[in-house]
Amino acid sequence: MKFISWNVNGLRAVLKKDFLTTFENFDADFVCLQETKMQAGQVELDLPGYQQYFNYAERKGYSGTAIFARTKPLKVTYGLGLPEHDQEGRVITLEYPNFYLLTCYTPNSQAELKRLPYRLEWDQAFRHYVSELAQQKSVIFCGDLNVAHEAIDLKNPQNNHHNAGFSDEERQSFSQLMAAGFVDTFRYFYPDQTDVYSWWSYRFHARDRNAGWRIDYFMTTPDLNDQLTDAKILTDIVGSDHCPIELDTADLMKKVD
Repeated sequence: MKFISWNVNGLRAVLKKDFLTTFENFDADFVCLQETKMQAGQVELDLPGYQQYFNYAERKGYSGTAIFARTKPLKVTYGLGLPEHDQEGRVITLEYPNFYLLTCYTPNSQAELKRLPYRLEWDQAFRHYVSELAQQKSVIFCGDLNVAHEAIDLKNPQNNHHNAGFSDEERQSFSQLMAAGFVDTFRYFYPDQTDVYSWWSYRFHARDRNAGWRIDYFMTTPDLNDQLTDAKILTDIVGSDHCPIELDTADLMKKVD
């Protein structure tokens, strides 16, 4: 099975950059999007063979997530079930017989870390949510988690030590997420890989110089380790300041003995 995650930085914008052709070329079982920046009714997508699920932010042109799935889920849940965290359209959960799949767009701590306290509250609530799901069945969650976990995950760690996405507090929070029982699938396959990133600033020709950050992830529960076959960062695909990432697995729809 193939899973794709992509922060498109505006679905309407990326549609003007040949998104539908890219989507078709993915030939994926699931495509999870973040930062769709749209409201209901603003886009009608013709995606034959796919179920479409959207979670919209109350604020127009902001945040938002989507999942396109070849297989209809047993259940769809929007948000975390917490009003204080469910105004920005940041999470969708699909339930299948053998696993849960989530797309997540984690809040950015913003300049001078002015939203860091809220970000850490979000992290705790999200960690609790996925941990509860993991007590029931396997979990796969993906998205722009807005943190580079280790120095290996960004080009200039020294210069960004106290910036949003690489603060000590955010990195420690990500460590707590892993300690709660979730695997960073890219590092599972490529623990020492350097200079592979998923986001580049639009400034200073950062993408041309590959001065990027790895802040997009597929995370899974450890019981799926022997079902994982590869994790990829699709750096050649353009259209956003993020590139898509991919997780390949065995057929998780098959009945587990």
